Amino acid sequence: METKPARVRILDAAHELMLTVGLARATTKEIARAAGCSEAALYKYFDSKEELFVRVLTERLPRLTPLLSGLAAEPGQGTLAGNLTEIARQAALFYEQSFPIAASLYAETQLKRRHDEALRAIGSGPHLPIQGLDAYLRAEQAAGRVRADADTYAAASLLIGACAQRAFAYDATETGARPPVDEFATRVARTLVGGICVADTPGDARP
Repeated sequence: METKPARVRILDAAHELMLTVGLARATTKEIARAAGCSEAALYKYFDSKEELFVRVLTERLPRLTPLLSGLAAEPGQGTLAGNLTEIARQAALFYEQSFPIAASLYAETQLKRRHDEALRAIGSGPHLPIQGLDAYLRAEQAAGRVRADADTYAAASLLIGACAQRAFAYDATETGARPPVDEFATRVARTLVGGICVADTPGDARP
């Protein structure tokens, strides 16, 4: 059987350990052992555990950032409702899969602080999806599909916040089931579009 490249094995092992024991307890030594390589070999590909965490998010989870960047670069494509529905769907799936990985950090204040400092140093962090969606909405605003008086940052915060909350808000319900992602994304996007889009934008008016 063909052996996967070391970088792929490291990412796979990191993803699995971060899911099972949490980011706080998934050490680079344990990740390297699970990947079948030395810790020194791990550091040939990743400068720190924080960088490895970011790579797991960007390469093993739903690709939210590329979607936002692509839409912001070419506003006016598709319908606003359709684009926001896909953004909400990808964001909901992203947080559903990333929340169990990162949640353990919040139990250890000092580790969380060091992790935040490391993310700042490499230009990453959980604020980026909000900024990315804000950039897309501002591009659509300039293109005339979002109302000139719309608060694009608030709109981005509402959509991304709702998607993030879906990851944990339903654990204590009787079934523990989250709202189905496709229906959830459609409803969130439709509601947001009703508040920010230009009324006569084809395909984006309220039903």
